[in-house]
Amino acid sequence: MAWLLVIVAGVLETGFAVCLKLSHGFTRLWPTIAFCVFALGSFGLLTMSLKKLDVGPAYAVWTGIGAAGTAIYGMIFLGDLVSTLKIVSISFVIIGVIGLQLSGSAH
Repeated sequence: MAWLLVIVAGVLETGFAVCLKLSHGFTRLWPTIAFCVFALGSFGLLTMSLKKLDVGPAYAVWTGIGAAGTAIYGMIFLGDLVSTLKIVSISFVIIGVIGLQLSGSAH
């Protein structure tokens, strides 16, 4: 269950990163509100998961999901540059996240 919390927290991290961009420096109300909701949810779930998981792998998985998710979202929906190197690099992040999740860091 703790790993599920980390995964959801990582998805919410993607949400807060995207909303941070869409807020244009916190000058747009709704993206700013969404940023706050996603950030609080993400940090809250990560905090809950850390009661059962080692901090290193959990944090790495959380940031990996957030980084990969944000990059993928940006390429699909925000017009970010798509390149072979970027896709390969995101794949390595995802492979690393899976490896850390399978490393058995639960107490």
